[in-house]
Amino acid sequence: MASEESLDPENWEKFRILGHKMLDDMLDYLRDIRKQPVWRPIPNDVKLKFKALLPKEGQTREKIYEEFKENILPYPLGNPHPRFWGWAVGNGTPFGLLAEMLAATMNPNVGGGEHIANYVENQVIDWAKDILGYDPNASGILVSGASIANFIGLAVARNKMAGYDIKKEGLRASKKDLLIYGSEEMHNSIDKAVFLLGLGINSLRKIPVNDKYEIRIDKLKETIEADLTAGFKPTCIIGCAGTINTGAIDNLNKLADLSDEFNIWFHVDGAFGAWCKLSPEVKDLVNGIERADSIAFDFHKWMYINFEAGCALIRNREDHFGTFNLMADYIAHQDRGVASGDIWYGLYGPQLSRGFRALKIWMSIKEHGANKYGRIIHQNIRQARYLTNLIENEDHLELLAPTSLNIVNFRYNDGKSNEKNLNKLNEEILFHLQENGIAVPSSTTINGNFAIRVAIVNYRSKKKDFDMLINSVLNICKKL
Repeated sequence: MASEESLDPENWEKFRILGHKMLDDMLDYLRDIRKQPVWRPIPNDVKLKFKALLPKEGQTREKIYEEFKENILPYPLGNPHPRFWGWAVGNGTPFGLLAEMLAATMNPNVGGGEHIANYVENQVIDWAKDILGYDPNASGILVSGASIANFIGLAVARNKMAGYDIKKEGLRASKKDLLIYGSEEMHNSIDKAVFLLGLGINSLRKIPVNDKYEIRIDKLKETIEADLTAGFKPTCIIGCAGTINTGAIDNLNKLADLSDEFNIWFHVDGAFGAWCKLSPEVKDLVNGIERADSIAFDFHKWMYINFEAGCALIRNREDHFGTFNLMADYIAHQDRGVASGDIWYGLYGPQLSRGFRALKIWMSIKEHGANKYGRIIHQNIRQARYLTNLIENEDHLELLAPTSLNIVNFRYNDGKSNEKNLNKLNEEILFHLQENGIAVPSSTTINGNFAIRVAIVNYRSKKKDFDMLINSVLNICKKL
């Protein structure tokens, strides 16, 4: 070979100086985040820069970093900011940033084998089971988020409840349609999981909710009984622990009772609400979650962990392993060496290539302890109540749904405009809040009304931020 190349720096000291500057700049960015707009529109000239052709030759790292600071860093989604309340997107932490650097340095594939990242993930999963009061012998796996965690839970439910070897024979061998049940407020990741699993959207029974947006147990039971009479196979009941629209939590114990009565798999989508278990003041809201056959949840929502960090827990390890275990010669286990060890996460989910997600969770929980997370979760709930009181004290603001947890839905209503104009007005209010960098709520529709939706999974938020939100809404309305 005439010459051999490498991707390592030619000058490590020069690279070290740049690395220190990058770290210092990012820590300054987080320290001073309040001084930044929450979000800002991306100018067209900046967007055009990302239409540039593939670079054939390399540039200096210093130049690349300057381009990052000029064209990327100023235009984030905004979730590290204290006034970001869009969807249910957590902050991430400074220590999590450092943990990501450490994980990237080690850069393991956590698909299996005898290396320490598997043991770190195993401990994180054990901690999650401890927090939720779940069976300590249950199986689990870290994934990108609750969407994939829901998919895994429903995949195991499908395979277990089908009544035959669905892995070998497929759905075409099924003699009955397999049906999934959950409330009208279910997250749309459930819809995606159902059709990706080949069950078809028509197999998803969406049950009405009560005035608290919780699933109606009576209607659920009626529907299951009717489907049994019609010759279908009820397969899985889904309980919501914190719906995305309103934060409502279904009566999980009653759903577990119904699951036992009809011998149906019980899955809980606990994307953010599962973490109520950490707060002594609200932990009883999710009583019954420990009875689920499977649970999906996120660390990157109400545990404030840097993206991505979701988890699926499956009560029966054999059912979990049996769903995803497909061996190949190139991943054969050995008694010794790197390919030994008992922890092979690639056989418990769809991914064989998996990053070291566990390290940032492990380091963050050790940094703060479970009790502090519980206090901040309850702090967010108190902030939601504070915001609710602010809204109720303003003549032209109204709540559109009960504030049951940490999500507040409201709108401006002058008492004169029709519903169409009110929807348009409140949409404009939302755009003004976002485009002027004041705050980022998101939106939803409640009973046909456009709602400004404030989802508080933000440890940086203070009361003054909610005061600013309400004052800004009223000022924007005056201008409009």
